[in-house]
Amino acid sequence: MKNDYLFTSESVSEGHPDKICDRISDTVVDLMLKKYSEARVACETMVSTNRTIIAGEYRLPQGFDITNEEIEKQVRQAVYDIGYQQDGYHWQKMHFECHLHSQSSNIAIGVDKAGNKDEGAGDQGLMFGFACNETDSLMPAPIYYAHKILKEMAKIRHSDKNSILLPDSKSQITLEYKNGTPIKAKSIVVSTQHKKDCSQDDIRDIVREVVIKVLPDNWMCSEDDFYVNPTGIFEIGGPDGDAGLTGRKIIVDTYGGTSPHGGGAFSGKDPTKVDRSAAYLTRYLAKNVVAAGIASKCTIQISYAIGVSKPLSLYVNTEGTGQVDDSKIEKTLKNCVDMTPRGIREHLNLNKPIYVPTSAYGHFGRHPNEGVNGSFTWEKTDLVDTILKEI
Repeated sequence: MKNDYLFTSESVSEGHPDKICDRISDTVVDLMLKKYSEARVACETMVSTNRTIIAGEYRLPQGFDITNEEIEKQVRQAVYDIGYQQDGYHWQKMHFECHLHSQSSNIAIGVDKAGNKDEGAGDQGLMFGFACNETDSLMPAPIYYAHKILKEMAKIRHSDKNSILLPDSKSQITLEYKNGTPIKAKSIVVSTQHKKDCSQDDIRDIVREVVIKVLPDNWMCSEDDFYVNPTGIFEIGGPDGDAGLTGRKIIVDTYGGTSPHGGGAFSGKDPTKVDRSAAYLTRYLAKNVVAAGIASKCTIQISYAIGVSKPLSLYVNTEGTGQVDDSKIEKTLKNCVDMTPRGIREHLNLNKPIYVPTSAYGHFGRHPNEGVNGSFTWEKTDLVDTILKEI
């Protein structure tokens, strides 16, 4: 592997059309889980100019029904919380359609526990988790700082109603690596929707101040490599500027391209779907391996078959940074955690309405309990002592 190189990651804000969809889909998941902790949900969202459509399937037991009116109220509240009160997309004025229906019995029979059969995976698939020691959160530095820039801009917008910043924004950061370690930003790109007739210089000043605050000392790129609203104007944004769909920002959601991705999206899915829960598990395991000092990088893959509880495979790769053989780490992790779908949900306490906070600024690298109590349990490093003892 090269030791000296440039690497780029991007992030998008909560007001990006695709992220609005992730937020709405996770709002539906949380609403169902509030009704019943083992609800089954698979919710997809599409947004366009003053239009929001949700579709998918769900299952609640008798006595735990939900109305379209309840769903619509929560969806509109989510759009309001993001900050959309624009002519082209308004939480109150937008047209809303709900096309959720009952879960397929063919899927349910494969997942449900019955007799001697344990709960099976909700689908086939492979999931990846990753951790490295580039940041305190054990996340790759490019995606970590790309998220932080937009989170800080969102704080400014939410705290000041007169801010010229509007909800839709994107960031991209290219970091320079020397001997495999990030040392500074080579270039930074930030595009942010803004109010009409405001100065581009004012926007640039706001963004520059945020970036300097977020980056480590002396990491700021040159002014020539600092791009803010490169098109010159960004007044039309959000769903009025581009349609959005759930699950189109999976690399933003994970590791910014530093790690492989299994392909499945997270938002809109209850935790019986291993696309979500097993991706959380692999991050949890990889993070604890790095936190234990066993490796400075760790990639983990796991795979499942629909209706089958036992994982088909577990793969660990520390890219030559491991203090012990990767095969020994694999064996150790198998002894530390029950990796069946039910085992994952119980170990990480996933059957709670904790998913709305995950829908923007990444599912990983966050603080446990950030957003709501019980969120981001997969970011804990409480497995370190167990791993070291097993090793």
